Amino acid sequence: MSDFFDKHLLGKSAEFAALIRAARITAMTDVTLLVLGESGTGKELLAQAIHHHSRRALGPFIAINCAALPESLAESELFGHRKGAFTGAVADQQGRIQAAKGGTLFLDEIGDLPLSIQAKLLRFLESGECQVVGQTRVDKVDTRIIAATHRDLYAQSQLGKFRQDLYYRLNIVPLELPPLCRRLDDLEMLLDTFTKQLAQRHNLSPPHYSKATLKQLRCHTWPGNIRELHNFCERMLILFHGQTIEPTHLPREFQPAKTALFQQLGEIEGFLLPDTGINLEALEISMIRQALHKTYGNRSQAARLLGLTRDTLLYRIKKYAIQAVTDSIPKKGYYL
Repeated sequence: MSDFFDKHLLGKSAEFAALIRAARITAMTDVTLLVLGESGTGKELLAQAIHHHSRRALGPFIAINCAALPESLAESELFGHRKGAFTGAVADQQGRIQAAKGGTLFLDEIGDLPLSIQAKLLRFLESGECQVVGQTRVDKVDTRIIAATHRDLYAQSQLGKFRQDLYYRLNIVPLELPPLCRRLDDLEMLLDTFTKQLAQRHNLSPPHYSKATLKQLRCHTWPGNIRELHNFCERMLILFHGQTIEPTHLPREFQPAKTALFQQLGEIEGFLLPDTGINLEALEISMIRQALHKTYGNRSQAARLLGLTRDTLLYRIKKYAIQAVTDSIPKKGYYL
């Protein structure tokens, strides 16, 4: 059996390597897993890797996006229904839980699962009992659940938007995929790998990235994470195949943060520099404070709002001695 982790989950940065070690260990068990991480970090790929290295590898791997489930159909999609169970149920339908029997069901964006269905999912996780809509008999189904979310489920549960008992049942072994901005040591390897793979797919000569360009790419905040990097590689390949990519070739969003900021200010209709001038330092402090409050103290997200790297933001928080301000902000989640 090929190593799915090594083939599809690339990276050697310390935080990412620690995550993969933990994932390999949990793959050998049947424990319910909660995969955390921002959009585009590869949560479904991690779930697939765990499945392929588990005793369930020969069983099915089925993924479903809970955010795409209409509330009226969510129960039927997960648990199935019998003919005549409700209007429009013209035939029996197998649910995703039964379809994944002997394998793994990946519930993506579990935070968007309707509250009305969460109690039934909790019962399945605790007892393995699955009740089809319109059927009085309860069936036992051997399906492993791996759930994923980019939301802070703890905060959601405190607000009554997610069941606390289900949160604690899912949160047995949380695995958090770090955003790309915390994996910059892996950037060049990922860039090179994606470029070669895409060049082969499109039958084009791969471009070369100059040192100045690589340096500039490391300054980008990568809000779309691995997905954004992959799409960026494909864009550069199509436009500049066989060429050397210089900083001037990069899209606007990859330009230095200060340049982008002043371009944005210059495009705001009616913005004029006062004759008396402005206190640029005070403006920067104000922007940092606002970004931290908007993100509930989440420094990674605040850095993205400001067009900075997380390390740069932390440096400026320390430089301007505004750390005490962030301490009073209620913590929103895992991504501090």
